[in-house]
Amino acid sequence: MSADWIHAAAFAPANAVETTHDGLLLADCLAAAAQGDTNAYFELGVAFSTGSHGIACDLVEAHKWFNLAAAAGHDEAALCRADISDEMTAREIAEAQRRARAWLRAGAQQAA
Repeated sequence: MSADWIHAAAFAPANAVETTHDGLLLADCLAAAAQGDTNAYFELGVAFSTGSHGIACDLVEAHKWFNLAAAAGHDEAALCRADISDEMTAREIAEAQRRARAWLRAGAQQAA
């Protein structure tokens, strides 16, 4: 599942996201994340780091979501981010940070 699809789905109408059980769970998390829900950021990080809820394991995306949650004060997310960072290259971490900044910018533009 690409990061672009995830970002588009987060800001799309609910009926635009797939309707499987996992798809609904993902859609709920994405909708909550679009509203700045720290726990949703964390849950998305868990899903991407473990490959659960129909999402392929993607440590770059997991790091992005854990980073967003940690920046918002979620202590467990900071620990998870550190754990997966040990398995990532510096380039992958930089990409995850770029994606987190892009997510924040997109959310700020949606609010404006």
